[in-house]
Amino acid sequence: MAANRNPRGRTGLAVMSDMSELRRETRLRTFLKGRIIFNNGNSSMDCLVRDLSGSGARLMLSQTATLPGGFDLFIPAKDRTHKATLRWRKDDSIGVTFADEPVRAPAPAAAEPSMAALLARIHELEAENAALQRQLKEAEAMLLERTA
Repeated sequence: MAANRNPRGRTGLAVMSDMSELRRETRLRTFLKGRIIFNNGNSSMDCLVRDLSGSGARLMLSQTATLPGGFDLFIPAKDRTHKATLRWRKDDSIGVTFADEPVRAPAPAAAEPSMAALLARIHELEAENAALQRQLKEAEAMLLERTA
């Protein structure tokens, strides 16, 4: 009997040998701490982010953990929180997609302070400096009195 050289299964669909062919974006292997937050912020659990892309992630957590279909995923190392939707679960791994758009550009820089704000801050710092200099002179005088 000859080996079947047809790369298509019985359904006529091409057989996929790698899940990455199904993904829109490449997932990067990671080892990041994550926090799953749900129940209006009243419940949370730690997880490990093992794969990450702009559109989803693979997380590892306790096999017995019960999760809702949607939750927030906070990744401290990235300083990002994503709205996540549970897509699949197998043993202690889950796959999620992000409902929000990934942040692709750094946040815009803070607006330049106005001249009035800068002058006010300079005035505050000068007053603080003068107070510290007075305290230093008082401390030096007390020290001289004790050593004399």
